[in-house]
Amino acid sequence: MLDEVERWLSTRSWSVTDRPLRQLIAAKRATGQTVSVVLPALNEEKTVGDIVAVIRRELMTRAVPLVDELVVVDSGSTDRTAEVAAAAGARVVHRDEILPRIPALPGKGEVLWRSLLVTSGDIVAFVDADLKEFSADFVSGIVGPLLTEPGVDLVKAMYDRPLGAELSSGTAAGEGGRAGGAQGGRVTELMARPLLNMHWPQLAGFVQPLGGEYAARRSLLEQLPFPVGYGVELGMLVDALHLVGLDALAQVDVGVRKHRHQDGQALGRMAAAIYRTAQLRLARGHLVRPVLTQFERGDEGFEPRTYSVDTEERPPMAEIAEYAERRAA
Repeated sequence: MLDEVERWLSTRSWSVTDRPLRQLIAAKRATGQTVSVVLPALNEEKTVGDIVAVIRRELMTRAVPLVDELVVVDSGSTDRTAEVAAAAGARVVHRDEILPRIPALPGKGEVLWRSLLVTSGDIVAFVDADLKEFSADFVSGIVGPLLTEPGVDLVKAMYDRPLGAELSSGTAAGEGGRAGGAQGGRVTELMARPLLNMHWPQLAGFVQPLGGEYAARRSLLEQLPFPVGYGVELGMLVDALHLVGLDALAQVDVGVRKHRHQDGQALGRMAAAIYRTAQLRLARGHLVRPVLTQFERGDEGFEPRTYSVDTEERPPMAEIAEYAERRAA
């Protein structure tokens, strides 16, 4: 590990317990910053309501006014995700209603990018909508350094993944597997971590580089391109490193993350999207065919299934006319 990374680990890696809520509220009042929380959601009716309820009950009260705005962006759910989220107290916006002149593409990164147009906080925190046994520490932990450390621009959550826990479909960090402790999921350990260590070794200190819980200053987010799919977390981390430098990035231990499981083929598609995102940043213009063929056993043996790999990226939001007009208003 680079000496720079070892130093970073000692100065930019914290625990949620390092900043009590009273300290965060005092810092928020002193700086006048506002905080938005965004939950990207696709068919998460079983979990989204509990997450919204916890945030409203513990972080949006008169005594603890840490979060100013809580928005669920529904990316086309066919279940009751939108109704459940609204009933729990979130403002729900459908992905297709945001920036309608640009047709929406499927993918998590697309939803996160569009969320910048329907939120107003100086700090924007993203939280996956499929977390189980959700703790408000996931929000206060990642927001804390942005309120108390002027030099920090982006904060990732780090956490334990209990042995045998059900894992997530919403982010490539919790992509199945049986690993315990602070290991990432299979896509993290077999794809993202080797890529980062080999090509961007300054980012080797991130425990959960693909985790779906992170917060950043709007002033940074609006300058970043957003891969539309599962490559968004890796792309954002790499681009932020180049834009603001390692010392502006941080991570906070928020405890334990429990979420839903993905099958191996879905993980393969995630890995392909993440590799593609890395490839674009390593050698733009020198790209291989962006498709992935997988196999399923059918009536006549193994049958190929070919999937396209997410290749689209949205430009920095600061370049979008509607966003500039809203900011100027």
